Amino acid sequence: MTDPRSAGGAVVDFEIGVDPVGLPDDDLFRELASLYRTRLATLRHGPDAALENHFRRTAELETEYMARFPGREIDPGRLTQDF
Repeated sequence: MTDPRSAGGAVVDFEIGVDPVGLPDDDLFRELASLYRTRLATLRHGPDAALENHFRRTAELETEYMARFPGREIDPGRLTQDF
């Protein structure tokens, strides 16, 4: 029987989610996309606990992304002189 607290070898804590360090790149991108899809609804309509969890989870996943891809591609079209 598979342990319900594991997902692809990564430990899952259903209160906080899968540790981003244990996620393959594709799953990390999928988790980030899911957060970004639900961002506005959580900000506008989520209870405080959901919003706190969203902030924490976003920070965890984005921190892991930056650790894996420190030389990420920068789109020159996104650069502005308006600081």
